Amino acid sequence: MKHWQETGQILDRLVRFGREGRPSALATVTRIAGSAYRRPGAKLLIADDGGLLGGVSGGCLEEDVRQVGLEVLRSGRSRLRRYQTGDDETKLWGLGLGCDGEVDVLVQPVAPQTAVGAWAAVRDLLRGDSPFALATLLDDGGVGDVLAVGEAGRVAGRFADPGDDSEVEAAAAAALRARRTGRQVVRGRAIFSEVLLPPPRLLVCGAGEDARPLVRFASGAGFRAFVADHRSAYLTAERFPEALELFLLRPDEAAAELPMDRETYAVVMTHSLERDTDWVRRLAAADARYIGVLGPRARTARILEQLRLADSERFFGPVGLDLGADGPEQVALSVVAELLSVRSGREPRHLRERLVAVHEAP
Repeated sequence: MKHWQETGQILDRLVRFGREGRPSALATVTRIAGSAYRRPGAKLLIADDGGLLGGVSGGCLEEDVRQVGLEVLRSGRSRLRRYQTGDDETKLWGLGLGCDGEVDVLVQPVAPQTAVGAWAAVRDLLRGDSPFALATLLDDGGVGDVLAVGEAGRVAGRFADPGDDSEVEAAAAAALRARRTGRQVVRGRAIFSEVLLPPPRLLVCGAGEDARPLVRFASGAGFRAFVADHRSAYLTAERFPEALELFLLRPDEAAAELPMDRETYAVVMTHSLERDTDWVRRLAAADARYIGVLGPRARTARILEQLRLADSERFFGPVGLDLGADGPEQVALSVVAELLSVRSGREPRHLRERLVAVHEAP
């Protein structure tokens, strides 16, 4: 879910470069094996002056990718790079990092006209709420073609070969239906189809001081954050710059745009028992996927008992993981950790207890 936000930030700058008449290079992780810091789809933008935005690793590969990107800018041709991060310095592109993994990176040239054309259309998709797929040819020496496919068909981009064009579109559409990012083969040529799904929405009910780090941390983790409160003095853009929208209302007031459905995560934290009860009532009726309630266990139990709601898996009170948190920032961290755990369907535990790579199914 982090890719959606990061890709939007990268494309904002890429499109700006295009409008200024500046070319750039875009690096994308297309495959990982073993241990790797980023998943396929992670991106790094290389500007014509060597500046960087984004990341394809934890910082260990970026300098080499930057050099490749500058070469791509000079040649106008894509490069495929395979990094082996084990201990053996003699392996192809071996860096001796001791991570025991492989990372494949495609570095594509982006001409100004492509930036303000196909990539600007992709950037606009990231401002919406619909899933889509991006398809690129994994060609060493390619020209950087890209094609975007939505659920209703092609949205933007094209390939020079009409045969590639239609068949790549069909392959990307299949990847989108399967909700699966990865490599495919079209007419004997490898392509990379990246599926981008809108990140989950987090509705924070309550705009008190402790809501601010929660919105900040959740937004940084990739959630699209919204805040609702009836107190106008608290509900300001200055206090919540990361929130996508602020809703000035009480729990019983209608708002058509208020995110409240099966894909919504919500944290109730008005510090008023009456208001919290009203918000829980409304969220439960709307079938919100996750309803976290700040405060002691007995307080949440009282709310659920009053509303005659079953203590289902949707309710989390006290909200957050048991991290020994103290203070607004630590509590916010524990809440975001729980949101990510619920989102991924993983039981929280120490990574040292995992016997497989982090990005592999347990």
